[in-house]
Amino acid sequence: MSKTLKEMSMLNGIPGNEKEVRTYMKEKLTPLSTVSFDGLGSIIGEKIGLKDGPKIMVAGHMDEVGFLVTSITDEGYIKFTPAGGWWSQVMLAQQLEITTSDGKKIRGVIGAKAPHILTKEERKKPVEMKKMFIDIGVDGKEDAQDLGIKPGDMITPYIIQTELSNPKYLLGKAWDNRVGCAAVIDVLNNLKGKPHKNRFYGVGTVMEEVGLRGATTSANTIQPDIGIALDTTIAYDFPKGNKHTKLGNGVGIMFKDSSMVGHKGLRDYVISVCETLDIPFQLTYLERGGTDGGAMHMAHSGAPTIALCLPVRYLHSHTSIVHEDDYDAMVKLVTALIERLDKETVDQITYQ
Repeated sequence: MSKTLKEMSMLNGIPGNEKEVRTYMKEKLTPLSTVSFDGLGSIIGEKIGLKDGPKIMVAGHMDEVGFLVTSITDEGYIKFTPAGGWWSQVMLAQQLEITTSDGKKIRGVIGAKAPHILTKEERKKPVEMKKMFIDIGVDGKEDAQDLGIKPGDMITPYIIQTELSNPKYLLGKAWDNRVGCAAVIDVLNNLKGKPHKNRFYGVGTVMEEVGLRGATTSANTIQPDIGIALDTTIAYDFPKGNKHTKLGNGVGIMFKDSSMVGHKGLRDYVISVCETLDIPFQLTYLERGGTDGGAMHMAHSGAPTIALCLPVRYLHSHTSIVHEDDYDAMVKLVTALIERLDKETVDQITYQ
């Protein structure tokens, strides 16, 4: 299993505070590519195979869904606001980490009333997020402030990444979207010493979860000829799920989401590569939710773009599950695409 993927799950980085992830990516990308940044903080690793070849942008977003500190109560509890999409029902009694401005990590838990004292009304509906608080185990506001906690500090889920009974099933946080960032690094490792007739840009974008912001700036910096967003999608193989997308059945090829209708010519080409190389894949879609492809395909004069998405159970929660075989299929597919996408092929896809 990719060591990179496992390590990246444990990093903390919410929209606008991706430094920990960016530092890791810089360390891994520097020996493999020429590293630069856009003005918002997205990291770009450039590997030139052919200096006048087409520009292929492959991007995963560095940010995970989390929270920001808004205030500290007199009793020392932490109030917060979401950074990204959360359903309040998955939050109570979950452990979190607050990262202070000097990098100190403080563990806490979202308080939950014991069932014995819930009123009939409270039992009928999920607790609203604005009524929740984080207990960090202090005696009052001054103790919390002495720890360095202040408004704007990053809050992230806390969980130890682990393998389940079948070690190909990986439990952890932030698979959305450390899978895409890890794949960018692993693809560059696969390309080491290999020829490719294009200019490859492996990108870790910022602030995807709050509006595809880093993808917008980095795509306008690169001006790609082909865009490939690496992200996640929903696995429906839970009890009474429709089984449309399953863990272990391959990388998801997104033909539609709320941010983009995937380019048909590029989709057909990607499918043909999967079939030629026997790479397992699943055609998938989302009625709600998008990827960095939504910004990439509209950068400069536009570029054929596709989103390749790893199925995930329990997306946007503290604890989600991915499958090793799906990740391996994603990395193998993107590596193959970079090895094959030359000017003639890109022109055929674009102007067919």
